[in-house]
Amino acid sequence: MDTYRSLREEALRANLEIPKMKLAIYTWGNVSAFDPDKGIFAIKPSGVSYDELKTESIVLVDLDGNIVDSKLKPSSDTETHRLLYREFSRWENCKSITGICHTHSPYATSWAQAGLSVPVFGTTHADHGAEEIPCTALLSEEAVKRDYELETGVLIAETFKNRSINPAHMPMVLVAGHGPFSWGKNAGDSVYNGAVLEEICKMAYFTLGINPNAKSLPSYIINKHWERKHGKDAYYGQK
Repeated sequence: MDTYRSLREEALRANLEIPKMKLAIYTWGNVSAFDPDKGIFAIKPSGVSYDELKTESIVLVDLDGNIVDSKLKPSSDTETHRLLYREFSRWENCKSITGICHTHSPYATSWAQAGLSVPVFGTTHADHGAEEIPCTALLSEEAVKRDYELETGVLIAETFKNRSINPAHMPMVLVAGHGPFSWGKNAGDSVYNGAVLEEICKMAYFTLGINPNAKSLPSYIINKHWERKHGKDAYYGQK
């Protein structure tokens, strides 16, 4: 009996959403699902195409980086996922983050390659985050030589800490020169946030194309849209 079958199935379903949502081609993306009670996460195997994925293909890894059960190598981005789960589990407001998604979706990746954070140009963005989507600095040469994927996770975590950004309220980031990462309350939610990130980046690109001098929305509109969906008196959706 596979003790972790449900975790593997969650990761499989989420990974299959990546090509469905057109967030990556070929093998350019990965999703993981984390069980905080067991300290285990399930992640896509490296270099395996989405149409070849099966439940048993999904690799199990613990927070020390040990492969728990698999005949396949985990994603090359595994250390980034591991570092983020480890860090988020230590942050009081981030313990509910149990899914991480990484893609190379074109608009989000373009903003990352430009090294630019995404301003809050409209209410679509404000509904999902009340501040700009952060873009990290480039990794240093020393960090790349030391442990590229692990240091990518360190860079993301430090970016949020240094800018006093709450990952539970801003579930997405652009890694400069690389691409987008997103997270959520489960693996499927992390892909949802990855799809939202791509659409926001696309809208922002078009906005600047129409008006290169476009400004961020005033804070009172941003806060209204965030609070009506996520605040203590939120009224968006059904009870």
